[in-house]
Amino acid sequence: MRGSGRINESPRTELTTVTLLFGGEPLLIEEAADDLRTTAAELGYDERLVMTVEPGFDWGRLDEEAQSMSLFATRRLIDLRLPSGKPGDAGAKALLRFCESGTADTALLLVTGPLDKKSRQAKWYKSFDKTGRVVEYKSVPLPRLPVWIQARAKTRGMDIEKDAAMLLANYTQGNLLAAAQEIDKLKLLSQEPGTIRYQDVAGSITDNARFSIFTFVDHCLAGDAVKALRSLTGLKNEGVEPVVVIWALTRQVRTLYGLSAAIAAGQSQAQALKSYGVWSSQAPLIGKALNRYGERGWRKILRDMAGLDRVLKGREPGDVWSGLEQACLSLCEVACVRVPV
Repeated sequence: MRGSGRINESPRTELTTVTLLFGGEPLLIEEAADDLRTTAAELGYDERLVMTVEPGFDWGRLDEEAQSMSLFATRRLIDLRLPSGKPGDAGAKALLRFCESGTADTALLLVTGPLDKKSRQAKWYKSFDKTGRVVEYKSVPLPRLPVWIQARAKTRGMDIEKDAAMLLANYTQGNLLAAAQEIDKLKLLSQEPGTIRYQDVAGSITDNARFSIFTFVDHCLAGDAVKALRSLTGLKNEGVEPVVVIWALTRQVRTLYGLSAAIAAGQSQAQALKSYGVWSSQAPLIGKALNRYGERGWRKILRDMAGLDRVLKGREPGDVWSGLEQACLSLCEVACVRVPV
């Protein structure tokens, strides 16, 4: 089944032997993946195996799981996470083998970030596209964000006034996770059941403006360590969940790594910013951050963020907020934590 051309489409009602979800919008990807997992469970895929591709990952595990029979379930879903979007030679061959020899009793869900042109021309990608389902999740452009917000509110049983949607879009600046969370909160706080008005959004923004996550990330991009640490302390004191802060910071670091890789490959900074959909309002801050590290440096920080995510999930020891402070200083290029460029 050809899957190319599908953008921001949910695979909720269809499960194929191989499914690839990729792109630059983590919220949409994760929600689509959740829907697909639910579909798999409903179709009798009783066992789910989660694998995350990190440095040193043994791609032989995928071959073994594809060929082995489960003792506890008749059908299995392999949930494979590939944050870098680059499987390497061994991974590409393993993914291609799975596409060519997979069975209906074992389905593969592959979730990645953005894929560059070279990756989309790879044999493994074309095999996914030919034999399974491929869906790209692009970031929602700012002019379209109010429409997305109104549609999102509808799914929550709410109507949101056009002016209110525009205000929320301007406030969240394309961060769909923040917009989605704000809609859920506004549903609880709305003075008129079923309707979110301009004054509801304005009041909520006022409450959150002092120590917003976006202000924190902007301070990090600007390299202002003092203000960034002050904002981070405010987020902690306000009871903000660290998972949201990690997500927001990782999203920017992933973008910076991708941009630095594109520039290293020969693109101009302006071309790279355009290809990654960086808004003009953010371009100066992103450009300033890009000047601090090269591809190698941003890759190192991205690995550090992945490690911090493991700490959050209890897979590694450590203190999440201390780790966020370190990540903040790294982004600001404080001398004591300088990474290789």
